[in-house]
Amino acid sequence: MNYQAKLPTPFGMLGICCEADTLTGINFLESDATLQLPSQAFAREVCRQLQAYFIDPNFHFNLSLKLNGTAHQTKVWRAISAIPPGKTRNYGDLATLLASSPRAVGQACGSNPIPIVIPCHRVVSKSGIGGFIHQRGGNALDIKRWLLAYEKQSN
Repeated sequence: MNYQAKLPTPFGMLGICCEADTLTGINFLESDATLQLPSQAFAREVCRQLQAYFIDPNFHFNLSLKLNGTAHQTKVWRAISAIPPGKTRNYGDLATLLASSPRAVGQACGSNPIPIVIPCHRVVSKSGIGGFIHQRGGNALDIKRWLLAYEKQSN
């Protein structure tokens, strides 16, 4: 994967993907990934805004996004973006809101190309934390738990 920056965070390294002045992806990288300074002005701005979020979880992102998804995925990602920091919604509630199914909402959440900025970590199951980035265990859920706890502490 070609990254325009690799940003260290409290839970590991993020890979930042941009096309010109548009954010196209954020990936959770292996813990031993090497820091990569931003290779362009827009990547530098993405890193600046992510760092601002890690100082204040109520920070509002203002970035141009390129979302390559289906109409349903895009609708889910817009609904997720409306969930305020420190709050959660469950898959079923979003499904009802969007006239969809919880499973389809979960699949769209897992396919979110720009986590954190589009806060899919704020979507949980009725009986627990749910999944994260198409995973139900391991480091992914640790990151989701960290993000939820971080946002909750400031509200």
